[in-house]
Amino acid sequence: MPPRIVFDDDNPEWTAEDFARARPLSEFPPHLQAAFPRTRGPQKASTKVAISIRLSPEVIEHFKAGGPGWQSRIDDALKQVAGVA
Repeated sequence: MPPRIVFDDDNPEWTAEDFARARPLSEFPPHLQAAFPRTRGPQKASTKVAISIRLSPEVIEHFKAGGPGWQSRIDDALKQVAGVA
């Protein structure tokens, strides 16, 4: 069954005109920028390599059950197995 499309009058889909009028946060006054604090700055140097990997659902559930940081915990476990920890 195809996904159901929901229309929300309070949050309409952006048009090409909306995107053309959009401006980056850096162009707004400082007091408005302060309302949207950055949670993480840009990395100085990439410390990890982005890849795609398939893992069993049980493995993912196990690591996600520990809360945020589950991908780093998988990385730590793989480092131990690889003997590079």
